[in-house]
Amino acid sequence: MAAVPPCPHRPPCPGCPRYGEGGIDPAAFARLARLAAAAGLAPPEVVEGARFGYRVRARLMVRGRPGSPKVGIFQAGSHRIVDVPRCGVHHPLVNQVAAALRAAIRGTGTRPYAERPHAGELRALQVVVERGSGSAQVVLVANTREAAPLLPLAEALRKELGSALHSLFWNGNPARTNVILGPLWERLAGPEAVRERIGGADVFFPPGAFGQANLDLADRIVERIHGWIPAGARAVELYAGCGPIGLGLLARSRSLAFVESAPAAVAGLRMGLAERPADERQRALVLSGDADAAAGLLPEAEVVIADPPRSGIDPAALAALCAAPPQRLVYLSCDLASFEAQAERLLVEGRLRLAQLVAFDLFPNTAHVETLACFERR
Repeated sequence: MAAVPPCPHRPPCPGCPRYGEGGIDPAAFARLARLAAAAGLAPPEVVEGARFGYRVRARLMVRGRPGSPKVGIFQAGSHRIVDVPRCGVHHPLVNQVAAALRAAIRGTGTRPYAERPHAGELRALQVVVERGSGSAQVVLVANTREAAPLLPLAEALRKELGSALHSLFWNGNPARTNVILGPLWERLAGPEAVRERIGGADVFFPPGAFGQANLDLADRIVERIHGWIPAGARAVELYAGCGPIGLGLLARSRSLAFVESAPAAVAGLRMGLAERPADERQRALVLSGDADAAAGLLPEAEVVIADPPRSGIDPAALAALCAAPPQRLVYLSCDLASFEAQAERLLVEGRLRLAQLVAFDLFPNTAHVETLACFERR
């Protein structure tokens, strides 16, 4: 592996604890290898991508003073900000937007947020890069209930970014909370969602919806999942999000039920479905609820796809999968501990076997590993 230049922000930036190290975390690989060996499989394949400049989605906190703002992330175990103007893992446009915001704050005198007095107008910045247009969806997270106090800043930022701006949103989060995005929204400029081509379908991400930060490697995950889904299957996708996995499967599925609880993600999913041909839309069902509420759909499914949060598959849905396993369960996990525990439960009764296991280095330079598994009914 070629030598990696030192990062100008380490320390104290905690964002890349394995900076410059290749491959996934050795301890994580050993745990996955043990799981594979117990199933009679070879050690898992490790899929890697670019280690720098890959992050097309970022949330950055804003602190400091109007004349010297800081835009970055919290130091480990504290709420002290590390300013990261030259972050190497960010897509260059993320750094460009952060620099433009600093200039706009200084030019307008906008007050960054201060936690103890709960004062200041601007709390955080969210940036999402749309790959096709090379432009950025930008969200200004405010400590206010109305957009008016940040409109001068928004206009200054729009001028700073010019054609690099895809869209601009105000988000209101006036509560004392560690949650970054608040419940209040206003679109100030541009389209209501970024559009990405994933798995052969156009996928739409409104600013309040979850999306992967490493889209180039996420594309490869979706490609691998699609290769595991037989044509003509009756499928259910739990935690479907905006549809990056399922929308591209509609063309060859007998039916596909999308299950998602987050309103912003459901809105993005419906936008993506509206772009599909009429015959595909007729084969799709959208259930706006959690995975437990969809447990009744699972016994009829030939294939189930699950991409849950860190806590794993919801209890009732997991129980339904154990009691009446589908022919194939494709499980994408972002937390190794919860995946290990749930894989053990899925396998313990002997109705399912682990057929394939792949590790994706979705967040290089960190200890995170994204695990993709295929379980098959015995």
